[in-house]
Amino acid sequence: MGVESRIYSGMPAADLGTDGWHKPWSGTNGGSCVEVKRLPDGSVAFRQSADPEGPALVYTRDEVISFLEGAKTGQADFLVA
Repeated sequence: MGVESRIYSGMPAADLGTDGWHKPWSGTNGGSCVEVKRLPDGSVAFRQSADPEGPALVYTRDEVISFLEGAKTGQADFLVA
């Protein structure tokens, strides 16, 4: 059974392998960054760089698109206001 058939939100990020993770957002908070990885089925995994073996949050491609579109139009501004 390949890892693709066992992917779920909250799974250990280490189970998704070490290759393919990116830090598109680099914070100024002492190296604590969000890392993302595009998965074979098009979904996207997010993990905390300070805890690369901790849980990965997995979202579908459509969920990521919806969030990014909303963030671009200011719908997520309340998160940092």
